Amino acid sequence: MIMDNTAIIPVPKLEEDSYDWYVRHAEILRIKGQIDPEIVMIGDSITHFWGGEPDDPTKHGENSWPETFGDIPVLNMGFGWDRTQNVLWRLENGEFDGLHPKSIVLNIGTNNLTGTENARENTPEEICEGIVTICYKLYSMSPESNIIVMGIFPRGESFDDPFRKSISAVNTLLAENFMLIPNVTVLDIGESFLESDGNLSPEIMFDFVHLTPAGYAVWAKALVDAGVISG
Repeated sequence: MIMDNTAIIPVPKLEEDSYDWYVRHAEILRIKGQIDPEIVMIGDSITHFWGGEPDDPTKHGENSWPETFGDIPVLNMGFGWDRTQNVLWRLENGEFDGLHPKSIVLNIGTNNLTGTENARENTPEEICEGIVTICYKLYSMSPESNIIVMGIFPRGESFDDPFRKSISAVNTLLAENFMLIPNVTVLDIGESFLESDGNLSPEIMFDFVHLTPAGYAVWAKALVDAGVISG
């Protein structure tokens, strides 16, 4: 039996989280033109709770966002618990319409590795297809933008956590699929978060998924080194 790839079928909110998904979507539609962003960040809770606009009372990055971006106009299109299929729905429902940023930073896919009663777990191949589909959609809407695809960040405290193998497989597939696509760069910084033994420290990811201020500093440095942010 051939199973449809749910990672490429656009759907709105799937999971409950600490915020109102539809209110955040509406707020992005309201403010995106006012911001006229130079950088658009797209992703899940790791992006969402870094900071920026739209504002959210939950911020894991504390002062990291203003320290990282300064006066650069940035739109934060991160949504907690989002999967690739949620991002596709948001792109099809106006969030990116009319935007032509210099850079788009996409960090999505880790939630596709987790199955719930609302959405099944996806394979690395399906997740890669979901991310590729998002990038083609973004390219069609703003071909002049540079798209930076973040490799999925490591998760799980131990180097042998079951998630690690799947994440490595997704990131390998991303590098292969985007090798020849113009304006797309895969930025895999997973090793930068890890200790020498391959384990994760709670000082970097407090729950071994979400970043602390120190973890966001690692991501920020990578964006500076990649030229996304002026150092």
